[in-house]
Amino acid sequence: MQGQDDDVDPVARLAEGLRLVRAGDGFAAHEVLEDLWRSAAADERDFYQGLVHVAVAPYQEARGHRIGMRSQLGKAERRLSPYAPSHRGVDVEAVLRWCRTALERDACHGPPPV
Repeated sequence: MQGQDDDVDPVARLAEGLRLVRAGDGFAAHEVLEDLWRSAAADERDFYQGLVHVAVAPYQEARGHRIGMRSQLGKAERRLSPYAPSHRGVDVEAVLRWCRTALERDACHGPPPV
């Protein structure tokens, strides 16, 4: 959600973004996670960007954009891999497995396990 105050708790914002991903609302999750990415320290940006890609992949799939879905999954893998097995309470390894399975099947089959 753009326009949020700078003093908003990033932990709460991450929880909200992940809740939106689990709910299948990739567009809204993208907005929340993008805000976190833009305000994150340099060593955290790839983590948040990776989660943005994870949120957007099922959204692209639902819109019939298979190439976009695959692109988002590949970017998510590259950005999130350094944070495995877990980071900030996210089971990154499980998310990476989900990305790989989705790429192999050429379908997301629901929201990621965030």
